[in-house]
Amino acid sequence: MAKQHTLHCSFCGRNRDEVKILIAGQDGHICENCVEHAQEIIAQELVATTDSKGTAPAHKLTIKKPVEIKKFLDEYVIGQDEAKKVLAVAVYNHYKRLNQKIDNDVEIEKSNIVMVGETGTGKTLLAKSIARMLNVPFAIVDATVFTEAGYVGEDVESMLSRLLQACNYDVAAAEKGIVFIDEIDKVARKSDNPSITRDVSGEGVQQGLLKLLEGTEVLVPPQGGRKHPEQKLIKVNTQNILFICGGAFDGIDKVIARRVNTNAIGFNVNKEMQEYHQKNLLQFINAVDLKHFGLIPELLGRLPVVTYLNPLDAITLRNILTEPKNALIKQFTRLFSIENIALTFDTDVFDFMVEKALEYKLGARGLRSICESILTDAMYDLPSQKVKAFHVDLEYAQRKFSNSKLSMLKVA
Repeated sequence: MAKQHTLHCSFCGRNRDEVKILIAGQDGHICENCVEHAQEIIAQELVATTDSKGTAPAHKLTIKKPVEIKKFLDEYVIGQDEAKKVLAVAVYNHYKRLNQKIDNDVEIEKSNIVMVGETGTGKTLLAKSIARMLNVPFAIVDATVFTEAGYVGEDVESMLSRLLQACNYDVAAAEKGIVFIDEIDKVARKSDNPSITRDVSGEGVQQGLLKLLEGTEVLVPPQGGRKHPEQKLIKVNTQNILFICGGAFDGIDKVIARRVNTNAIGFNVNKEMQEYHQKNLLQFINAVDLKHFGLIPELLGRLPVVTYLNPLDAITLRNILTEPKNALIKQFTRLFSIENIALTFDTDVFDFMVEKALEYKLGARGLRSICESILTDAMYDLPSQKVKAFHVDLEYAQRKFSNSKLSMLKVA
């Protein structure tokens, strides 16, 4: 009687009884252990291949000139030319730092940025637009969730876990990334004088950010949140990570007004220019004003570039409605087109929306609130009706807005 042939793995030789799974091929078999081992080999080979070229293909640097970066931002953000130029130069210099060859002991240091602007002027939109075009890992984090180490909240190091997640935990790529810290003004200390009590969500957070912004090796929890003694931590060097901070700094215009003399008198005074300066005091902002607002001097020293965003006027708001690639009217038109409904507006409806947005001082975000209040009833009723077109005129817009809760908002 012939010996019965037993199935075995063609790679390691284990019999069928010694493995959990045996996958059949055309002329052989493979067990689950060999599959896992092969997967590890493939991952190591891919990393070795990409590292030999400097960076992984997903984050291969393609240097864009500052003019090209600003041109890209112009497609998504209306106005704010000064802030765009500063950001374009910062990102371009960041690219150059990553590719620099240290010669004669001259090493280019990074210039972290702080952007100041009223709510709804485009700080976060600028950051998101830059993230859309960059080939380096990019993360947007909110400073309001951070507290000093040992207290309820998140450690400042957890912002780097967002950066790691953005590049699939490729540490080498993350160490060349960009982090946008939003709402940085919310961690300002309560007064200009050092606090005699522990300010765990204000000054404590700023002190935690110091070494992070300057450049140091940080142990990062992979999933964010708090560190635990038994948790596996990832070491990240922040030397080449560019930090961009943004905040509304509500009330800082009063600090600037005390410093800047805007009450000049005489026959040769340009009244229009004087009024413009009074309406846009943020253009005179500097690090001293931020110190008076509540940012500690040590932090400001690590944020050498200070830029501002202009308050939005009627012309800018009108353009925001229709011009950018992701313009608000284009978004709502697209929403209706999904239901096969052609949405159209009278031009004076746009002027009405802009007028209300200026009245309530909500910036570009206010435009969306106003659009929603005007179109909510139409978006509720029309999907159930056989309607192919819908036109919004001024009378309809005024009637729907007056019936909304937004119209009851009191203007300060």
